[in-house]
Amino acid sequence: MAKKLVIKVTAGADAPERCSQAFTVAAVAVASGVEVSLWLTGESAWFALPGRAAEFELPHAAPLPDLIDSVLAAGAITLCSQCAARREIGEKDVIEGVRIAGAQLFVAEIMPEGVQALVY
Repeated sequence: MAKKLVIKVTAGADAPERCSQAFTVAAVAVASGVEVSLWLTGESAWFALPGRAAEFELPHAAPLPDLIDSVLAAGAITLCSQCAARREIGEKDVIEGVRIAGAQLFVAEIMPEGVQALVY
């Protein structure tokens, strides 16, 4: 079993089911005691901003703000630096606990033994 799970979510409101699946898997993994690192890229980058997750709606899905809170409580959430720059999102703009980092850190997180990476 993987000791760490790194999830990259590329979808946002443009693909709500895929987006919700990524956040749900991350939250369930955290609740199961797995070390989780969730990366927000592409359209999911907007969910790094306060209040944006509350605007997301998908029937029969857990509320996105609750899933984000669950991941932040025991895992890490990272906003892709290029995605942030394209959307003019800075470190002072994001939810407390969300960091901004680039591909170098992503690669460093996924390469060690015992890491499982998923992309949604």
